[in-house]
Amino acid sequence: MFKPLIRMWRSFEERRPNTAQFLVFFLLSNGVTALQLALMPLFKAIFNQTSLVDTSFQVWPVGSNVDGSQYYIFDYPAGELPDGGGGLAYFLAVQITIGIAQVINFFLQRNITFKANNSVAKAAFWYVIAYILITIGAAAAQGFYKAPIYTLFMDTWDMGATGQTIADVITMIINSAIAFWIFFPIFKVIFKQVPEEVEAGPVETEGGTSDETRALNG
Repeated sequence: MFKPLIRMWRSFEERRPNTAQFLVFFLLSNGVTALQLALMPLFKAIFNQTSLVDTSFQVWPVGSNVDGSQYYIFDYPAGELPDGGGGLAYFLAVQITIGIAQVINFFLQRNITFKANNSVAKAAFWYVIAYILITIGAAAAQGFYKAPIYTLFMDTWDMGATGQTIADVITMIINSAIAFWIFFPIFKVIFKQVPEEVEAGPVETEGGTSDETRALNG
């Protein structure tokens, strides 16, 4: 049943290797995003039961908001959303969720999408650097859309807990979309297929193999 589909896919992969690679990347990325959507509300609910929700986490002030208030790269004021910013509880829920997803994503993309055989350590090093930079960029962007999304669903549309869950999903999808479009070209660079080294055997000479010759002369 699946053999014709497998043959079709392999034929397509041979004819359009880059397109096939991107499709696999797309499917795996969406699977990882689904995992994030499942984990985010779980971690958020756990941390919201602690005092961390009332612990402000506002770091790296840069510039100002349109109302003149300070703008932070990581902006999580104390208090539950939408009145507060979720505090340290929200920050940890987001980062732990993304961290787990990206570790899984690293190995899936390396082994399945790019079939890389270069150094895992080097690839992991550059992956972590890219992850940190993307996390900072996504956090900076989140300052523009997080609060309005939660306010819209929880207050304006008065959807309460349901609105909060929908807002969780939307913010995580936006985060994932930012990472999706940035990570693909990065993966193309850090995941490589290098030629396998072939072990050299005895060299044939007129007087026999090099090993035999050395033995006779020795």
